[in-house]
Amino acid sequence: MPFARSDSASRRCALFALALLLAAPLAQAADGCTFALGRGWPPATENHGSAVEQLLAAKAAPRLSLTYLPQRGVESGLMLIAGEGEGDWTVRHAVPNERVQSWSSSRSGGALQLRVEQEVDKEEAPIPQALAARVVGAWKRALTTMAPDDKPAEFHDKDQLLFLVDGIRVSGLRPDCGVGETLMKQAGLMTEAANESVSKRERRWRALGESLDELDAQLAQAGSASAGG
Repeated sequence: MPFARSDSASRRCALFALALLLAAPLAQAADGCTFALGRGWPPATENHGSAVEQLLAAKAAPRLSLTYLPQRGVESGLMLIAGEGEGDWTVRHAVPNERVQSWSSSRSGGALQLRVEQEVDKEEAPIPQALAARVVGAWKRALTTMAPDDKPAEFHDKDQLLFLVDGIRVSGLRPDCGVGETLMKQAGLMTEAANESVSKRERRWRALGESLDELDAQLAQAGSASAGG
């Protein structure tokens, strides 16, 4: 879909990609890999997170979404939206024009407000149906591994990520090792592909397929280790 992007939108999109790809610390050793992630909404997060998700998705119903809720600055989101039948899906990277959750002050005091009546800058590109469906399946298995059913999401006074894949909601801090780090690399590839030429996008899809192969191997290893334990 053609989309006229402002310079400020471009900068915000670049910042989100960097947050995913570059800002995390170096990965831990595999045997020390833990995830600050849990099922459901972290305490005191649902109103904010729901408002951002609904604003960025508009009327779409993403099969996969990854929403970034920073302590300060503008929120953003990455989505995979299914197409018709066997047609291509859509990968969307979206950023509101201004922060959704803000503090409104007045003479009588102040209160948090959710600015959901605003424009959204978005980048969209087609992604092959088979590849997109594979991402959804792999992320669903990975999230189940990182955040079992009996591990609820906890409050963190830091930037948070909200994963929602086929009804499974996992929330918490950015994973920086193991299968979580692989998911973040894949999120970066999809974010970059959302606003690239066809030739560059094809390279991203090849890299994404290779990364999914790596993720499959990591999940198989994790399953074997769990069964052995």
